[in-house]
Amino acid sequence: MKRCPITYEPSGKSLYSDKGLKMLSQNLSTLELLSYTAGEQRAEAMARATKLSIQGVQPKLSAILNIKDSRFQLVDTGGKYILKPQHHIYPQLPENEDVTMRMAKAAGINVPLHGMIWSKDMSLTYFIKRFDRAGHKDRIPVEDFAQLAGLSRDTKYNYTMEELVLLIDEFCTFPVIEKAKLFRLVLFNFLTGNEDMHLKNFSVIRNGDKIELSPAYDLVNSTIVLKGGAEEIALSLAGKKRKLTRKVLVDYFGKERCGHTDKVIENNIQGLAQAKETWFGLLKICFLNKELKEKYISLLESRIKALAL
Repeated sequence: MKRCPITYEPSGKSLYSDKGLKMLSQNLSTLELLSYTAGEQRAEAMARATKLSIQGVQPKLSAILNIKDSRFQLVDTGGKYILKPQHHIYPQLPENEDVTMRMAKAAGINVPLHGMIWSKDMSLTYFIKRFDRAGHKDRIPVEDFAQLAGLSRDTKYNYTMEELVLLIDEFCTFPVIEKAKLFRLVLFNFLTGNEDMHLKNFSVIRNGDKIELSPAYDLVNSTIVLKGGAEEIALSLAGKKRKLTRKVLVDYFGKERCGHTDKVIENNIQGLAQAKETWFGLLKICFLNKELKEKYISLLESRIKALAL
């Protein structure tokens, strides 16, 4: 029996479950294979790179969902989805990002609609719905923290988590609320081995008259993919990027730098702890291969122990 890459639910003989298709659109009853192999997608991403506002290590493509033709269609402008194909060096990044984003949602972290689709070579491509688009042409104001800090893509690591907190104080409408979201996200990233949360992976978004943290994105267990794994965090915390402890993450960052009360700290810790069973369940049924599943589970277990979660 097949499993739907959008919901992880059994899909019988079909590539997708009805529920997965309806998550994309209530008018969708089938979904054609993406008309590009993984290699062709990477070539398209390179050819279109100068026309897109989305960049980074992973190849990215802009797309719309063509309901009439039941397929994702690549576009240069006006895209509502970002597609990420298989990487030519790092194994199973789409599968990795998808399950990590699902784990984040289970932990009470706001994430956009996302999932995976089958390409014509039967490789999986990750998709995420853009949260900076509304309607056909309207754009929702979003700025990443590199922009807020006056830094560039080349200097996106030249910052600290302490300074990042100060940006929330300066730019967010209700900084106490947003710092609580940040605290949970930072703990989650530590637990799931996401060591590449640089300034461009944090953003603020305008929601009516309110400026708040955007939905989370680019959450990947980079530790099980990158060779070495010497660092545990992209932006230094208490002058450290490795050997982080509960004292550093909770007592120093949560209480001292974010200014959270014991109640806020406990609520966030409990929110993560309650998601543990779901996390391991997702990892068992996700689309990662056996080796990467085992590495992910092993790291998660060790990080849970380190945080005494």
